[in-house]
Amino acid sequence: MKSSDEKHIEALMREKKFTEAIEFLEPLIAQEKPDSDALYFKCVCLRYLGEVTTALSLLQQLKMIAPGHSRGIQEEGHCYAKISESDKALQAYQRATQINPALIASWIGQLKILVAKGDVQTANQAKQQFEYIQKQPKAIQRVIDLMSSGRWIKAETLCRQFLQKNPKHVEAMRLLAEIGVQLGVLDDAEFLLESALSFDPNNFNVHKDYILVLRKRQQFQKALDQAKILLAKFPNHPQAQSLYAIELMQTGDYEQAIQLFDQVLTTLPKEPITLTSRGHALKTWGKTEQAVNSYRDAIDSKANHGEAWYSLANLKTVAFEQADIETMLEQLNQGDLNPADLVHLYFALGKAYEDEKNFEQSFHFYSLGNAQKKAQSRYSSEQMTEEFAQQKNVFTADFIQNHKGVGCDRPDPIFIVGLPRSGSTLLEQILASHSQVDGTLELPNILSLVHQLRRGEQRSGDNLYPKIIPELAAEKFRAFGEQFIAETQIHRKGAPFFIDKMPNNFRHIGLIKTILPNAKIIDARRYSLACCFSGFKQLFAEGQEFSYSLADIGRYYRDYVDLMDFWQAQYPGDILLVRYEDVVDDVENQVRRLLDYCGLPFEDACLSFYKNQRAVRTASSEQVRKPIYRSGLDQWQNYSEFLTPLKDALGPELV
Repeated sequence: MKSSDEKHIEALMREKKFTEAIEFLEPLIAQEKPDSDALYFKCVCLRYLGEVTTALSLLQQLKMIAPGHSRGIQEEGHCYAKISESDKALQAYQRATQINPALIASWIGQLKILVAKGDVQTANQAKQQFEYIQKQPKAIQRVIDLMSSGRWIKAETLCRQFLQKNPKHVEAMRLLAEIGVQLGVLDDAEFLLESALSFDPNNFNVHKDYILVLRKRQQFQKALDQAKILLAKFPNHPQAQSLYAIELMQTGDYEQAIQLFDQVLTTLPKEPITLTSRGHALKTWGKTEQAVNSYRDAIDSKANHGEAWYSLANLKTVAFEQADIETMLEQLNQGDLNPADLVHLYFALGKAYEDEKNFEQSFHFYSLGNAQKKAQSRYSSEQMTEEFAQQKNVFTADFIQNHKGVGCDRPDPIFIVGLPRSGSTLLEQILASHSQVDGTLELPNILSLVHQLRRGEQRSGDNLYPKIIPELAAEKFRAFGEQFIAETQIHRKGAPFFIDKMPNNFRHIGLIKTILPNAKIIDARRYSLACCFSGFKQLFAEGQEFSYSLADIGRYYRDYVDLMDFWQAQYPGDILLVRYEDVVDDVENQVRRLLDYCGLPFEDACLSFYKNQRAVRTASSEQVRKPIYRSGLDQWQNYSEFLTPLKDALGPELV
């Protein structure tokens, strides 16, 4: 909705011309994709006209197309309050303030209900949060509001303007750091939080955010040290204990992490988020049966805790029983789920019906989950195609020739790139079983460098990368390479080579080969329909927004193949293409081929990779702990009748 339309509607509502306002909104709602703000304003008008039932029905539609629309959820609270359904009103108000703490009306609404119910403890907690928000300057409240609706650039501009006049305002610094994280400017975020912490050393939220940014920057030891300091300041604070446990996980100390989670659970028995985090630690450590029990305990504590349901599904080894399916469906039917729980349950039900071989229902729920995620995303396949084209424009034969030898000549990194669910974790497990190779993680360092180059010194939404690359001095490329080697050192165990299996690095092979010319690059590829559909039914934590639509993921695969063909032509002989199906059909020869490319002698351990007890953090963690099996190759065929948009996007030469 245009700002002029919004102002017109608000003027009509102030004059109590609600019917006229609805008439103005109807064309915006009648579009193929209804305008979410128009739907919201119509619901407000309907409530004022006394048509609460109709408003609540429309709000359900709004939640489908914009599940995080905080004002829409607040309006749901107002509607339920008007018809005296206080429990439902309270749930809506609480969800609204979780998404957007700047919603003063939702704080007031829930406080009234809590006081009326006599829930003094919860009311006091809400009152403290409300008073903290209320005492913030109006500009900061507006920043919070903009952030909640994903308007990051506008929020950044307003926050910076406020800080120019109030340079030591700690909350503004914390919010600007959060915006920086969302925009990928992690170094700025770290500096802001470090400064804010120096002004207010006992500010729990600032210290917590500082730890989270350090973790995102892969500064795990520093994050662990800071988590330890926070715990010393707040020794009995469950969140401080959990943060320290999570940082222990990042550095591989799963045993102590689990002990800390258990300590939290003595203070907060059956707390579902802690039980789920404990399950994640056990899963990564290879204690699958105990992980299942921890997830089950979380569900027993809170039946609509979607993350625990999906975590069970994501193990790929747990078959849900009919009672599980009925419980999940019951949670959906109650209609009071927050967006995250809703998405997790949709994907878990997709897996549950897949195991039952009810592929129509399975596809239905996978589609609902993806539709919810896509509604929250601003991904554009056209924009991504253009970004790939820019890589070709920059990394020409002349550029490559003129920049030979400018990077860091260390041969340590082995990059495994491609699409998610392409077999990259299998290749990593094979190589990490070699005595001279350390397996690490999907490292964000290259993507962080890209974010840094993308914005440069500017504070706008313009994208400088990759156009800025030819303008950089030669010594910059060596510095970037040396920085990558230094920053990734924490993940290594002493072997001469190490793996970075961030799949999205395929977009930046030109940058990688410029800053690290001796790095090895392995393109892990899987048959298009198998790879794409596997990605469609996988709920990724972040960074794979192309996977929320069959058409988007098909176009992305097509663009990926095209870009990899370009890189192969630009760097002949430097990139090894390994097809997942070939590894399944002839594992020994493909292992030898991998090792030859990496310049490594053959070791039998690489054939018995499934015996490697290293921690694995990807969706394939349980599969790579078993010998290779063929059953997953053709699972997509069970859904073939539903995949027309994917096939059309791929085109006949890739299907």
